[in-house]
Amino acid sequence: MITANPGLQGRAQPRAPSLGRRLWCRLWLSLGRRLDRRLAAAQSQGEDGVSSPAAAGGPMILSAELAQQIIDKTQDILDANINVMDARGVIIASGDHSRLGTLHDGAMLALQRGNGLEISEHDVDAFKGARPGINLLLQCAGETVGVLGITGPPSQVRQAARLVKVTAEMLVEQADMLSQLEWAKRHREGFILSWVNAELSSEQLHDWAERLGIDVACQRLAVLIELDRGSPSADLDAMQRLMELLARDSLVTQVSPHRVLVLQPLTDQAGQHKQGAHPGPDGAIEALLARLARHDIHGAKVAVGRAFDAPGHLHLSYESARQVLAIGKRQFPERMTYHYDELRLPVLLSPLNDGWQGEQLREAVERIRGADSHGRLLKTLAMLIEHEGNLSRCADALHVHRNTLRYRLDRIQEITGISPHRFTGLVELFLGLELSSGDGVR
Repeated sequence: MITANPGLQGRAQPRAPSLGRRLWCRLWLSLGRRLDRRLAAAQSQGEDGVSSPAAAGGPMILSAELAQQIIDKTQDILDANINVMDARGVIIASGDHSRLGTLHDGAMLALQRGNGLEISEHDVDAFKGARPGINLLLQCAGETVGVLGITGPPSQVRQAARLVKVTAEMLVEQADMLSQLEWAKRHREGFILSWVNAELSSEQLHDWAERLGIDVACQRLAVLIELDRGSPSADLDAMQRLMELLARDSLVTQVSPHRVLVLQPLTDQAGQHKQGAHPGPDGAIEALLARLARHDIHGAKVAVGRAFDAPGHLHLSYESARQVLAIGKRQFPERMTYHYDELRLPVLLSPLNDGWQGEQLREAVERIRGADSHGRLLKTLAMLIEHEGNLSRCADALHVHRNTLRYRLDRIQEITGISPHRFTGLVELFLGLELSSGDGVR
């Protein structure tokens, strides 16, 4: 007799036999630890206030991969064939692979009735290709997402079916939660990337930030961390997790296959500057590198950008960090940390690099280099700039007579048409040297 058994859906369960105890033990050992890790990760990322994927797009959809996981975790414990059907009654996972993709009449009837369904040995003729067994609705967050079918005489599999159903629904709920956490994480990262790339209007910025629970009024500083390109991608994942743990109130995202961006807050909710918030040459960055090394993450370079007050200018802090990293690696490849304050001038001049103005400034230096086989003129020019145009101190530093120094400076004017004796001429030559510094001129 075909039986709709509401008790299978909600009745209090009797004490589980040894099979049940083994099933529960396997369930909690396999799910509990993974669930705790994901919850801890979610808390460290501060994902309060993020709407769920269900709210954004619809109910949970039972995938074939998840359905197969349900079978894999129960098939070797339960001596019976298990089928998992989606919300349409189509078999998406089964111990009998020949049935994949076919309609399951018992599941379709259970879905229509909205309740569990038992098929006895006397009822199989009423269903095409059916076998004796029990069909139970799988639910997640109050929605029916599929049907669990266990083959066997109902009287023999009924007890185990309850436990398998609970196991399956916990797997479904866990997958749904992990999907929501992953969605929230990607949503948060998408916001950060849009923010630092100046892709949002002021209204969009504040609306999106409010939904994510992010304080955009807080002044933030861009810190860019780059791994050596020979490092495995796993190091980057480990580094991003570490950044999230290191700076609970910072925003962290991956901006390229080898770079992680940390937006470190400089002010608290009251707008006051936080104690030690600026990761400058006071050792904070060095401490960060040491902690990376303790987690076997080596070869990281750290670039600290410039802070800007307005939330809409955060992209400028990010851009300054990118410029600091590029210029720092070019001028000081042996160093591991670079700061905007130390590279301020070359960073500010960097927009000239690719323009005709930069070419004009570099042209004078190129002329000197072409006529200065021993490099004396460029060394003299650099020394004069270092001593702020003071001829006496420059001559002493070069260990040459002042007449020799004057001769060299006259020679520079003859080659370039620019007088290093004049303040404006010296500034122009200085800018040319700065723009040429990445070419090994200085």
